[in-house]
Amino acid sequence: MHRHRVILLLLSLLFVASPRVFAFGAHAAKNPVAALVDRIQPGQSARFVFELADQQSPEDFFELDSRGRRIVIRGNNYVSIAAGLNWYLKYYAGVQVTWNNPRPRLSTVKFPRPRQVERHATDMLVRYYLNYCTFSYSTAFWEWERWEQEIDWMALHGINLPLSLTGAATVWRNTLRELGFEQEQIDRFVAGPAHQAWWLMNNLEGWGGPNPEAWYERQAQLEQRIVERYREWGIEPVFAGYGGMVPNDTAAWRRLGLTEVQDPGSWCGYRRPGFLLPTDPQFAKIADAYYRNLKALYGDRARYFAIDPFHEGGSTQGVDLPAAGQAIYNAMKRANAGAVWVAQAWQSCPHPAMIRDLPGGDVLVLDLNSESRPMWGGDRRSPWWRDGGYGRHDWVYCMLLNFGGNVGMHGKMQRVIDGYYLARGMQRADSACARYLRGVGTTPEGIENNPVMFELLYELPWRPERFDRMRWMEDFVQARYGHTLPQVVEAWRILANTVYDAPYDGLQEGTTESVFCARPALRVERVSSWGSAVLNYEASETERALGLMLEVADRFRGCNNFEYDLVDVARQALADRGNGLLKRIETAFDEKDRERFRQLSEEFLELILLQDDLLSSRREFMVGPWIESAMRWGGRRPADQEFYRWNARTLLTTWGNRHAANVGGLRDYAHREWAGMLRDFYYPRWKTFFEAMNRGEVPPADYYPMEAEWTVGTQPYPIHAESDPIEMAWKVYDRLIRHARK
Repeated sequence: MHRHRVILLLLSLLFVASPRVFAFGAHAAKNPVAALVDRIQPGQSARFVFELADQQSPEDFFELDSRGRRIVIRGNNYVSIAAGLNWYLKYYAGVQVTWNNPRPRLSTVKFPRPRQVERHATDMLVRYYLNYCTFSYSTAFWEWERWEQEIDWMALHGINLPLSLTGAATVWRNTLRELGFEQEQIDRFVAGPAHQAWWLMNNLEGWGGPNPEAWYERQAQLEQRIVERYREWGIEPVFAGYGGMVPNDTAAWRRLGLTEVQDPGSWCGYRRPGFLLPTDPQFAKIADAYYRNLKALYGDRARYFAIDPFHEGGSTQGVDLPAAGQAIYNAMKRANAGAVWVAQAWQSCPHPAMIRDLPGGDVLVLDLNSESRPMWGGDRRSPWWRDGGYGRHDWVYCMLLNFGGNVGMHGKMQRVIDGYYLARGMQRADSACARYLRGVGTTPEGIENNPVMFELLYELPWRPERFDRMRWMEDFVQARYGHTLPQVVEAWRILANTVYDAPYDGLQEGTTESVFCARPALRVERVSSWGSAVLNYEASETERALGLMLEVADRFRGCNNFEYDLVDVARQALADRGNGLLKRIETAFDEKDRERFRQLSEEFLELILLQDDLLSSRREFMVGPWIESAMRWGGRRPADQEFYRWNARTLLTTWGNRHAANVGGLRDYAHREWAGMLRDFYYPRWKTFFEAMNRGEVPPADYYPMEAEWTVGTQPYPIHAESDPIEMAWKVYDRLIRHARK
């Protein structure tokens, strides 16, 4: 252990001496990889040997080997070894650990021995994960058990640099108290549990609060456990840094002696927090207080800080951007001399002038939407293309994929592959805009969907040569289900050429949205304000994929991953059919065929209820677990339970108040095609619309009152699956066949 610590010290000194060398250490009281295996199934770690080797390697690597009957996995750090374990489980044992299958039974699986040593190495030393929005749309109400499961998933996928915002509000609360703010002022500033993301991105303040005192304490305790586990792995958390945000409270400004606060304007109808100009004498004082309180809660080893001022249109009028960047940078460096500023590349941010003069290696830019709107400079067709990329600053090739946590099969497999190898190829040619590529990442607004795309992205660093996506897809199916049949392979080929082959140069934000979830209208082009409900493939294709999977479904009965995918494909096929049906309803209306309009509208409503029944067969597609997880944070206090339930329901529906929903465009941004919501939220809207149309009346102009009523509802929802997924998929398929014959 003494030699081990010496090596870590040398790696730390190397990082300080050469900031662009990303070296993640490996220190733990016990081997975390063995502990991970035993969390999957107790006792199974005995079937493996995990070895740390060549910890000074300039590359991350893992090797698969055997010793007697045991499988040997070695690597230069624990995360590399975990990535090797995941590779072995997938491509040797046919076991895929994923969100819907976090604890597969390993004792019944044969572990074949590698015939020879298999080695994978990468110089992409950064594998980033998460988005501010994920902490609202997905993780807002997670407790330790769920976080522990996610950290295991991260390690298995080689992730070593995750965003870590849980408990950031407690840092702010403590800082504001130190500065003399009253609790009432803090309550007006800190957003509620479900809206933390947009508060931390300086988009709004206070909405969804005030938070119970116990919430702050539990958030801090939870983050401490998360950070402790990260450090056992050698994973570096990215904390929220200080970027000049202050409460938009003029009375507080006067009391604190703040003289230079800029108003960044509004965001989707919400007033933004103030921005403290770096020329204000109090800037350094407030920043130092913030970092001091962060260290007090989460330790003094923090090195990476997410800082994103002026996100999504924040006004920079009157701001000296180079001076602001320097002040933010200086504050971060006072907190930790080896600190790195992590910035999202989104729209005009980070403003080039803000980071231009900062030293190379001290800023890490996340090219947030590389699969659609790359900024890094390799694709001049991109509307956000930046000549020269990010200058001398390091950057990460990221896949955004999901917006709002919406449900739907979606991806750009080929473009994800092409973009990565383009950047790699340009790097080898020493291109000015690509030579600072440091790794890959995923930056989804919501997770627990489209696992195939995450498997693809996080394998890229370990695959030195470009590969054929169809061949990769065949290997994916074998790994995901443990065995395969021609019908399943063909079904996935169809999916690869439809839902996972979204238009190469398209700017669609996330999945093709299900019209079932839309505010009612005869013509629905989108559900959310910035999404799309326009199909780019024939709806019959997803139905065909469903039929192929059902042909052999009984051969896969009990396979968790297969049954999850079967329900997802059935859901997609039904949603696609609803998309076409709505167009037929519009045609019937235009042709003044009232009887046909009535029949088709009734059929549309029946499909919504059928979708609800289907999704009740898998817990992952039910609203009950989301609401139940929120209410658990309220303990036994009914008032607190009501507070968390309202937060959880509001985010998925109106998102905010009437103005934000209707004028700001946020209603249904986080819509979920989930059991419970389809029946009780989306169905009543459409039923109200069609009943009015069938009576010859004008339908409601504003659905906000109906929507707001659901946000304060108290009806309970099931949290466990209520039916057999294969039987329900057959029911959907039979209904689609009858529908096609009409």
